[in-house]
Amino acid sequence: MAELEEAFSSLVDGRVCVAVSSGTAALHLALLANGVGPGDEVIVPSFTFAATANAVRLTGAEPIFADIDPVTFCLDPAAVAAAVGPRTAALMPVHLYGQPADMTAIGEVARRSGLLVIEDAAQAHAAADGDRPVGALGDAAAFSFYPTKNMTTGEGGMVVTADHSVARRVRLLRNQGMERQYENEVVGYNLRMTDIAAAIGVVQLRRLAGFTQQRQAHAAVIDAALAGHPHVTPPAVRSGCTHVYHQYTVRSADRDALQLRLGQRGVESRVYYPTPVHLLAPFAAAGAELPETDRAAAEVLSLPIGPHLSDEEAAAVAAAVAA
Repeated sequence: MAELEEAFSSLVDGRVCVAVSSGTAALHLALLANGVGPGDEVIVPSFTFAATANAVRLTGAEPIFADIDPVTFCLDPAAVAAAVGPRTAALMPVHLYGQPADMTAIGEVARRSGLLVIEDAAQAHAAADGDRPVGALGDAAAFSFYPTKNMTTGEGGMVVTADHSVARRVRLLRNQGMERQYENEVVGYNLRMTDIAAAIGVVQLRRLAGFTQQRQAHAAVIDAALAGHPHVTPPAVRSGCTHVYHQYTVRSADRDALQLRLGQRGVESRVYYPTPVHLLAPFAAAGAELPETDRAAAEVLSLPIGPHLSDEEAAAVAAAVAA
């Protein structure tokens, strides 16, 4: 496990890395170790997987949903600024689909109000904003190594922080409250990564650069096929950013028909995420109005992409969508 933590640190500007049992555990412990808890609010997107908001609620804090930028699908900094209130303790941007959120603008909102920034980088291994890697853009970050992610440990996650005292609290919390056996300091959890999972991760990390290049190459093929298409909008990449294409997600006003026709051509596709988190049962009482989130949920479609595809298969996907 220590070998994976040390190796992963090179991906996040040398920050301290603490391996845990899942991406959700990483979010949960990153929040707890930074002091977020009952009475606090954390601003999050609703256009994401529910784990983002679940982790906030599990600390005893409350997720406050802000709308997204319709181009990047990530948190809109203006919406974040409007959502800040007297109980806001942290901002949790999600680098959705492998695209970095606008961390410069979000960081400025945080600085003005004295707030923590905790990155949900579950889908963004090796993504970057200019020369700054995702995971080193806030006070802490959480990565996922679930089997579908850009690299995997089978199941696992990583907390990243520049603060050694926060890292130590994460180590305590992941391991029943102790760093040394039978010397329990706090009440903790059993959220350790297994050594078997870590061994898988060490090998996967060595292959991550190649995986990323394949994803980006396949994305370029589909981009070219969809350039100027009247009904399908390919994903945009913010200027100066490195998108790692955890998903290649297009928009179409006639999404359901597009998905049906792709299926008829033998091309599988999926919708991430059809129901925004603020409309799910545990969070619906929040009553947020998020028009860009709702529109994205009705229009997005993720296409096959990744190192499991051959170049010929990527070209076939591009041709099918364009047709």
